[in-house]
Amino acid sequence: FFSYLSFFLLRQGLCCTGWTTVAQTWWLVLAIAMVRFYMEKGTHRGLYKSIQKTLKFFQTFALLEVRIIPTSVLVTGVQVSSRIFMVWLITHSIKPIQNEESVVLFLVAWTVTEITRYSFYTFSLLDHLPYFIKWARYNFFIILYPVGVAGELLTIYAALPYVKKTGMFSIRLPNKYNVSFDYYYFLLITMASYIPLFPQLYFHMLRQRRKVLHGEVIVEKDD
Repeated sequence: FFSYLSFFLLRQGLCCTGWTTVAQTWWLVLAIAMVRFYMEKGTHRGLYKSIQKTLKFFQTFALLEVRIIPTSVLVTGVQVSSRIFMVWLITHSIKPIQNEESVVLFLVAWTVTEITRYSFYTFSLLDHLPYFIKWARYNFFIILYPVGVAGELLTIYAALPYVKKTGMFSIRLPNKYNVSFDYYYFLLITMASYIPLFPQLYFHMLRQRRKVLHGEVIVEKDD
C-alpha cells in the first residue's frame, strides 16, 4: 500500500511540475509575442488577431489545471471558465471588438498574472522558491486582478451593441422547442455576476497573502 501511495504521490508531483513548467513557458511565449508586436507596430490595433491562436490554445488547455494543480477547484474553475468565455464567446466571436483597448487590459493582466502564478507553483514544487517570486505572487494580484476584471467588463460592454443588433447566439420564439434565449441579456447577467464573484476571489487572495507573507493564521468561517 505504502509503495503504491509513494508512486502515486511521485507521479502527481511530476505531473504538476511538468504542467506548471509548460504553462509558464506558454505564457512567456505569449508575453514575448505581445511585446514584439507592439515594438514593431507601435499600436495595439491588430494585437489580438496576431496572438489569438496561441491564446485560444493556451487558455483552452488550462481546463486541465482544474484537475492537476493542487489548489481550490472552485476558485480555479471560476477563473478558467470565465477566461474561456472571454476568449471564445466574446473576443473570438465578436470581431469588431478585438481592437478595443480593454482587450489589451485583460490580456496584459492575464499574462503577467499567469507567468507569476506558474513560476510560484513550479519553484514551490521543486522546493526552491525565491522570495521575490513568492512576494510577486501575493502582491501583483492586488493591481492585476482589478485591471483584468475591468478589461473583461469593458470588453463585454463594448460587445453589447453588436450582440443586440445582430441577435447572435439568441433563440427566438416561436420554434419547435418552445424555448427562447437572448444572448444580450445573458451578457448583462454575466456582467452583474462579477459583483458577487470578484470580491470572493479577491478577498480569498488577500487572506492567502496575509497567511503566506505575514504568517497569520486564517480561520475560514462556515457559510
